[in-house]
Amino acid sequence: MSDLMTIAVNFTFIGLLVSFLLAFIRLVSGPTHADRILALDLIGFITISFIAAFTIYSGQKAFLDIAITLALVLFLG
Repeated sequence: MSDLMTIAVNFTFIGLLVSFLLAFIRLVSGPTHADRILALDLIGFITISFIAAFTIYSGQKAFLDIAITLALVLFLG
């Protein structure tokens, strides 16, 4: 993997981590149940994004199947 791609994936991990932390704060301190449900759904999609970014970083395509399966389960939820 090229240096530019490594830098881009590292920035992606940092951005997703910040997004995860902000969504977790909303999950804990959400004033209504709707806020908590949306934050939990957002955490699920951020997790899918983490798996997709790690798939690009590692080059193993098996992780992408896990992300697709998780997306289907979250869609049903």
